[in-house]
Amino acid sequence: MAGSSEEAPDYGRGVVITDDWPGYDLNLFTYPQHYYGDLEYVLIPHGIVVDRTERLAQDIMKDIGNCDIMVLCVLKGGYKFCADLVEHLKNISRNSDQFVSLKVDFIRLKSYKNVLIVEDVVGTGRTMKALLSSIEKYKPNMIKVASLLVKRRPRSDGFRPDYVGFEIPDRFVVGYALDYNEYFRDLNHICVINEHGKEKYRV
Repeated sequence: MAGSSEEAPDYGRGVVITDDWPGYDLNLFTYPQHYYGDLEYVLIPHGIVVDRTERLAQDIMKDIGNCDIMVLCVLKGGYKFCADLVEHLKNISRNSDQFVSLKVDFIRLKSYKNVLIVEDVVGTGRTMKALLSSIEKYKPNMIKVASLLVKRRPRSDGFRPDYVGFEIPDRFVVGYALDYNEYFRDLNHICVINEHGKEKYRV
C-alpha cells in the first residue's frame, strides 16, 4: 500500500546526497554558539530543506489533493518537518479552486480514511513497516508516507516512502528537530554531528 511505486507516480529518490559529499563549511552559516565544536559540517542548509518541503507539498497535492487528508506525525523528530509540510499544503489549498480539509494528528490507533504519515528519517524501514501494519488494520482508503530523509543503509529492507525529501549517506544527522539525546533540535540546518559532540551530549 504505502511506499509502493506501483500505486503512485515515482518521485524518485528525492535529492540524492552522495556518500563522498563533503558538505558545507560551518563558517558559511549561523548556528547556535552552544554547538560550536560539536558539528562536522552542514549537510543540508535550512533554505534547501524549506524549498524541498514546498515541492513535496506540491507533489502530494497533485496526487491526493482531491480528497480530505489526515496527516499523522511521527514524534518527536518529525514535528518540524510535519508542521512545515502542512503549512505548505494549506497554502496550496488556500490558493486553489478546490478546498482540501487537512487534519493533523499524532500516531494513535483509531479509524482513519485517507492517511499521510509524515516521518523525519527512514533508516532500515522496519519501524515504518511495523507502523503501516498497525494502521492498515483500520482499513483506511489510502496510506501514503512522506519522509524528509532516507538513509542509504546496507541493512535496509528496501522500504521506500512515497515522497522523499533527501536521500543521504548513513551518517548521524542532527538539526531541523532531529536530535541527539534531546540536543540539537534548535539547530535550523541539518548537520552531521562529530565525535566531540557525541561524547559531549552522551547520556
